[in-house]
Amino acid sequence: MHFIPEELDDYVVAHSEDEPALLRQLSRETYQKILQPRMLSGHYQGRVLSMISKLVNPKNILEIGTYTGYSALCLAEGIQKDGELHTIDINEELVDFQRKYFDASGYGKQIFQHLGDALEIIPKLEKTFDLIFIDADKENYSNYFNVIIDKLSTGGIILSDNVLWSGKVLETTFKKEDTSTPALIEYNALLKNDTRVETVVLPIRDGLTISRKV
Repeated sequence: MHFIPEELDDYVVAHSEDEPALLRQLSRETYQKILQPRMLSGHYQGRVLSMISKLVNPKNILEIGTYTGYSALCLAEGIQKDGELHTIDINEELVDFQRKYFDASGYGKQIFQHLGDALEIIPKLEKTFDLIFIDADKENYSNYFNVIIDKLSTGGIILSDNVLWSGKVLETTFKKEDTSTPALIEYNALLKNDTRVETVVLPIRDGLTISRKV
């Protein structure tokens, strides 16, 4: 969804940092071979993630929702040389695809894949994280926040994707099968009201929230 006119959006992308060649290849192969390629972060949002990571310069990064690994590689661009990126996904079929691109980058030895339920995996990670990216099942966003907040360092950043949900967060009635929209509305309110974080919502692509632990 474009929150600004498409022509202006194209201008923004054209005047932002170019997409690295490896990520262009990853994007192309995702669209050729993987279901739901729209889940990919993509060129512009990927450069935003990279820039934020470079500004934070995190020692440890946690990603909830790996998909084909595009966003993980963007976040890894800002990681410290002795840092680690831990990424969690429930889709076993994507593990080898992710690893191929992780190993083709300069960050392969720093990226650790975890397969399974993030709510079960995160409590077992004996790490404090400086940067956390949430881009998984929307119904569990609030649950993810509650399980990660104590693992986030003071001054650390949580990035939350899809928080505007194609504008559906403005709706007041929902279809019975739509569990994502009310969950995101609840999550956005949680971030706004929780005194442990300060939050700003950016109308980038499908909405990206930056929350800083105070």
